Amino acid sequence: MSAANDTRPIVLLTAGGALSNIVVNGLSARLGPLTIIEESPETKGQVIRRRAHLQGWITALGQVGFGLAQRLLWPHTERLAAIWKQHGLDPTPPSGLTVHRVPSVNAPECRALLASLNPAVVAVYGTRILKPATIHTVAAPLINYHAGINPKYRGQHPGYWALAEGDAEHAGVTIHLVDEGVDTGSVLYQTRVTFDPEDTIASYQHVQAAHALPLFARAIEDAKAGRLSPRAVDLPSRQYFPPTLWGYLATGIMRGVW
Repeated sequence: MSAANDTRPIVLLTAGGALSNIVVNGLSARLGPLTIIEESPETKGQVIRRRAHLQGWITALGQVGFGLAQRLLWPHTERLAAIWKQHGLDPTPPSGLTVHRVPSVNAPECRALLASLNPAVVAVYGTRILKPATIHTVAAPLINYHAGINPKYRGQHPGYWALAEGDAEHAGVTIHLVDEGVDTGSVLYQTRVTFDPEDTIASYQHVQAAHALPLFARAIEDAKAGRLSPRAVDLPSRQYFPPTLWGYLATGIMRGVW
């Protein structure tokens, strides 16, 4: 089957929520119908235990404190609404698309579904880290949108961390191929993103999504047309995690980065 005549579906793996809805709606507006596979969120206990395993219990509990404070004290709903309006972003649940719900992108149900769908390309946004068994379920390219500049700012809240490190030059977005690492796949597209002074960690990713969507759609079109051009980026590599409450407050007070 030639790329021009490839009628196989575009599948998007996602985790639900406003940001995922923005990505789903933005891609479908540019590319036409998508098939969505949405995983169930991890429980709070699972998240805390996983973070404690990686970073220790003190840091994990500090991250819980940050998450609670962010939700209760700094919702920033007005700023988010302004970003959505300015950039034409749609955070509402998508309609008219086929949505399959699975326990996890790494569950046997998801792998069986991917195999049955036989997609031309698999797009990924906001899910758990894909395990090798999931990655190798289909021969199609897997393309991820990451809200940071890889490989320098891998992991979570990369836009925030670039600003917190005084490295606004590397606050941006990356569209990359998925491999078995954490945001380590070859880069397809990158661009820098600047933020409004009133933006905070609650709104950075919404601004970034507006810049990422055209690149994400372009990479998917490239994959369907057989013209992907992956490249390595010569930057230091580090994986980041959510800030602790005390670290976030210290950075905000000392550096003005919230």
